[in-house]
Amino acid sequence: MRARDLPDREEHLRRWAALHGAPVPTGLVRWWLSVVHALSLPLARAGVAPTALTAAGLLLPLAALPAAAAGGRWALLVPALVLVSGVVDSLDGGVAVLRGATSSWGAVADALADRLADALALAALWLLGAPGPVLVAAGALAALAEYARARGGAAGVQDVGVVTVGERPTRVLVVSAAALVAGSRPEQAGTWAAVGAWAALGVAVVALAQLLPVLRRQLRDLDRDSERDAGRETSGGGGGSA
Repeated sequence: MRARDLPDREEHLRRWAALHGAPVPTGLVRWWLSVVHALSLPLARAGVAPTALTAAGLLLPLAALPAAAAGGRWALLVPALVLVSGVVDSLDGGVAVLRGATSSWGAVADALADRLADALALAALWLLGAPGPVLVAAGALAALAEYARARGGAAGVQDVGVVTVGERPTRVLVVSAAALVAGSRPEQAGTWAAVGAWAALGVAVVALAQLLPVLRRQLRDLDRDSERDAGRETSGGGGGSA
């Protein structure tokens, strides 16, 4: 694809929605993806490989762990690394979408990297003093929402029809904001890390509450369509044999 043929922002948003089985995003997610589109354009023109960006998006939150463990003002590196990681992670998909280079393996690798990066970001909050059980619950529920969406897609749902409050851009921003305040106020780092943990848990709960009813309705519609099609085939077969 030639550089001048790269999709504009609106087309990029439509392609993102199609790949994720979701409607064209609005609000915070739309803003995030608009930034991703602007940053992805020069990388796509330069021919940067999406896999290289996937690897970078995983290494950055890993680098945040020693900074979180060191505490004090070192913790200010955590939000920067987590936020840049979230942007870079989005850029791999952005570049792939812009260049028409999406693939099944790329989607799987990106999803695995996302889950690992999420876990590393929550581990950074734990090192800053957040309660472990809350972080485990937040991570588990966020992963459960992603798993439910993926299983819905495997079952035939082409468009889940909802962009939840718990999409990855929101999760990245929640952790980054908590870590920023924790690093700015080292004497209260544990308190603010805990605030971030509870916020992450709340976001995950709301996301599931948004996703599951819609997904259930979509799956029930698919079941009804399948039963109706089976009934038509049975009626048609019966008429032919008569």
